[in-house]
Amino acid sequence: MEITITKAQTLKSKPDDSKLGFGTLFTDHMFNMDCDLGKGWNNPRIEPYGPFQLDPSTMVLHYGQAIFEGLKGYRTPDGEIQLFRPRENFARLNRSARGLCIPELDEGFLLESLKELLRMEKDWVPSAPETSLYIRPTVISTDPFLGVRASHTYRYFVILSPVGAYYAEGFNPVRILVTKDHVRAVRGGLGEFKTPGNYAASLYAGEMAHREGFAQVLWLDGVEQKYVEEVGSMNIFFVIDDEIVTPMLNGSILPGVTRDSVLALAKHWGMKATERRITIDEVADAHAGGALKEVFGSGTAAVISPVGEMKYGDKLFKIGDGGVGPMSQKFFEAIKDIQYGHAEDPFGWVEKI
Repeated sequence: MEITITKAQTLKSKPDDSKLGFGTLFTDHMFNMDCDLGKGWNNPRIEPYGPFQLDPSTMVLHYGQAIFEGLKGYRTPDGEIQLFRPRENFARLNRSARGLCIPELDEGFLLESLKELLRMEKDWVPSAPETSLYIRPTVISTDPFLGVRASHTYRYFVILSPVGAYYAEGFNPVRILVTKDHVRAVRGGLGEFKTPGNYAASLYAGEMAHREGFAQVLWLDGVEQKYVEEVGSMNIFFVIDDEIVTPMLNGSILPGVTRDSVLALAKHWGMKATERRITIDEVADAHAGGALKEVFGSGTAAVISPVGEMKYGDKLFKIGDGGVGPMSQKFFEAIKDIQYGHAEDPFGWVEKI
């Protein structure tokens, strides 16, 4: 398909790299593409960034049939722009599409169209340390219809946002709260798909955690409420003695790209890394016995988030000395160095623009 390009007549002022937040500023252009059952995906175009006009009955507003992804563009020391594992993001987008009854998209075309958009918006990619261009591909159902069924029409769009560090306080340990009062997802549901409903399901418990001074919620499984699953916007890892443990993918855990990168690096370094079921009581016992060395989360936005404290029931666990552990630091630096072009990429993860 040929991409139609319409350039914005007036360009925005570029923000100061040192004052970037997260997800509040957007570039001059966006990518759009439509789908209907007769034509399939069609009319790919780059247009000025702007609002959509949606009928009040548009299905996504009522039934939540939508999926999205999150990845980043990075500026290297020589001024080039590169992506980190974008093919995995687009493969996951299609997995989510299958789970939400959305027509699949051509992953190769998605990558090429993203590159075309980034070439136009290259001046928006910041260059200050730990800044990047956040990329949000999204699909929404667009039928104007009040009835519970899969939509017959869809819109795929990509918006871009220059961002600073995800956590304003920097690479410091966060505090997380284990909840047994709420569940995010159950096996056989939507937990393994990147869909807005999963995040809506996390809001209430997240707000309660924030009121108690915690950054995020550690979710347990939705059936027995004893097996660890994931943290808010991150997958979770535990360092127990000499073993790195992360919950196995079971249908209710999002298969994180950064999670997979941590596992690949651990294997590359000859570390013992295990994907398995792990109960919250095993974690508590490991802490009590001195075997729990570190806890950290992984995700696109923050890369690695070391956990300094964790509350379970009426007990508050201090992880290690409460600071950034050596494993958290090692994975953070290794992934970040590959993303920004400071280190060799032995895995073929980087895609240059």
